[in-house]
Amino acid sequence: MPQIDEILRHMKDLDASDVHLVTGAPVTFRILGDLIPANEHPLSRQEIELLLYEILTSAQIENFEHNWDLDTAYTITGYARFRVSCFQHHRGPGAVMRLIPEDPPTLASLGFPEIVTRLAETQRGLILMTGPTNSGKTTTLAAMVNHLNETQKKHIITLEDPLEFVHKNKRCLITQRQVGAHSHDFATALRAALRQDPNVIMVGEMRDLETIHLALTAAELGLCVFGTLHTKSAAQTVNRVIDAFPYEQQSQIRTLLSESLRGIMSQQLVKRADGRGRVAALEILINTPAVGFMIREGKTHQIPSTLQTGRKEGMQLMEQHLAQLFEQGIITREAAVSASPNPNLMGAAATGAVPEPVA
Repeated sequence: MPQIDEILRHMKDLDASDVHLVTGAPVTFRILGDLIPANEHPLSRQEIELLLYEILTSAQIENFEHNWDLDTAYTITGYARFRVSCFQHHRGPGAVMRLIPEDPPTLASLGFPEIVTRLAETQRGLILMTGPTNSGKTTTLAAMVNHLNETQKKHIITLEDPLEFVHKNKRCLITQRQVGAHSHDFATALRAALRQDPNVIMVGEMRDLETIHLALTAAELGLCVFGTLHTKSAAQTVNRVIDAFPYEQQSQIRTLLSESLRGIMSQQLVKRADGRGRVAALEILINTPAVGFMIREGKTHQIPSTLQTGRKEGMQLMEQHLAQLFEQGIITREAAVSASPNPNLMGAAATGAVPEPVA
């Protein structure tokens, strides 16, 4: 048994989300968002290399030593799967490993509103999952894919870096490809996916103009496309997609996005009041005719107003969901205020009396 397995099993027992293995520092776990050292023993370069190289292939070791970065995954059979990010820093090698449950979650277990299920069941168009790093985007997308797998008969292609949740075929045929192992990059994999008879394509990260353009094209062609971006709000996400293109193309992209977008979910994780993990807080934008008009005409500054008044369509501001979670006793007021993009609106959000956003 690789020596690192003992650390990873302890990590799962502690209900930690990540473990940091860094030269010159002790083994450190991230628990409920906080970093907690396991002991006072700083790991040496030799100890780090022994822990990592025991679970890497010779090709991966050569790649890491040549490029100084490596993304992969590691599985303890029958126990858990881990996303692995290896790197070099000024003291030597290091790695961060994230726990990925063997079975993907369900939308019900995540406590999401019904509108998320309806978005997952979208027949065609673009659904964007956004939020900062470590906000649970991958988990939410895995739950959406799992929902389709249990309820529909479709071909789902996932493009990931690295492969995280591994889905077993249930009612769907699921093809999972890892960038770097099964394709050179997201754009190449996405271009190929268009010729592989998909119904749904999940793009793990829309990180460049070509990938964003191909995702929009796929949605326009009638496919359902799930994608992720590192943005903090729905309005910011719309602007990020459009601003990725040269100025002379942005008018055309606004029109394309206004027609192909189905919804945006912006997510962050907040500590639960009972100390038992974290809960996802969501901002949800649905592309109604009014929202489509705002996107097409470049009036994205009006989107927050539509979010606050669009409850009937399933929309909500982040502040509104945080206030709801606080009122339900799931999170504390301090946690809600700390997580709110606009703490001054938190109190008003609880009653729905959010002031009109300033343009």
